[in-house]
Amino acid sequence: MKETVRIFPAPYELAEKLAEELVDMIKAASAKNVPITVALSGGSTPELLFSILGDHFSKSAPWKFVHFFWGDERCVPPVSPDSNFGMAFRSFFKKIDIPERNIHRIYGEQDCSGEAMRYADQISEFTVKKNGIPAFDLLLLGMGEDGHTASIFPDNLSLFYSDKICEVSIHPVSKQKRITITGKVINNAQNIKFLVTGSNKAGIMKKILHKDISAKNLPASLVAPSSGKIEWLLDSKAGSLLRQ
Repeated sequence: MKETVRIFPAPYELAEKLAEELVDMIKAASAKNVPITVALSGGSTPELLFSILGDHFSKSAPWKFVHFFWGDERCVPPVSPDSNFGMAFRSFFKKIDIPERNIHRIYGEQDCSGEAMRYADQISEFTVKKNGIPAFDLLLLGMGEDGHTASIFPDNLSLFYSDKICEVSIHPVSKQKRITITGKVINNAQNIKFLVTGSNKAGIMKKILHKDISAKNLPASLVAPSSGKIEWLLDSKAGSLLRQ
C-alpha cells in the first residue's frame, strides 16, 4: 500500500485540484479507449467538488468513458435533500453530457435489503475484478467525526469485514437505514482518495495518521488497500495537528 497526505489551504483549493486530476484521469482513459469506474461520496466537500466539475469542467472531459457509482446512500428517494445521488445530480450530472446508463445510482427508495443485493450485482457487472472482488479505479471517501467512512460506523465494524459487496447499515443516532459498500470492496480499489475538511476532524486525523492505538477500531483507520494507493486530501484545519 502506498499512502500519501496532501494539505490544502481551504476546501475550495482541495476540491479544485481533485477536479483537475479527475479530468486528467478521464482523458488518459479515453486515450486508451478504456472506461473507468469511479465511486462517489456524499458530504460537503464532495458537493463542492461536484459544483466545480459541473460549473468549470463540464466540457473538459469525455464523460462517456466513466461509470459512476456511490460508496453509500441513504434509504431515501432521489428527490430527498438527504440523497447523495440527488446532490450529485443537481450539482454535476445535469450539467454534463453523459449517457444515463453510466450513472449507477443506489435506489434508496426501494427495499434496502433487496437493493443492497441488486447494487452488488451492478458493481460486479461493471467493474474489473481483482482476486474475484470488484475493484473501482477511483474511490472517493469522506470521514465523520466518529471515524466512520462510507456508511460503516464504529458500532458495527462487522460491516467492514463482511463477505458481501454491499450491506444495509443503520446510523447509530438517527437510526436511518443506509446502503454501503463493505471493507473488502473499499480495500480492493486501485486508488482511494479521502476528502477530510474542518477543525472538528483534526484530532481524529492525527490519531489515524500517527497510527495511534486508540484509532484501531475506527472504520477510516481500517482502510488499507491491498495493492492500491490511498491519499488523504485535507484542508489546513483538518491537518492542523499533524505536525504536533
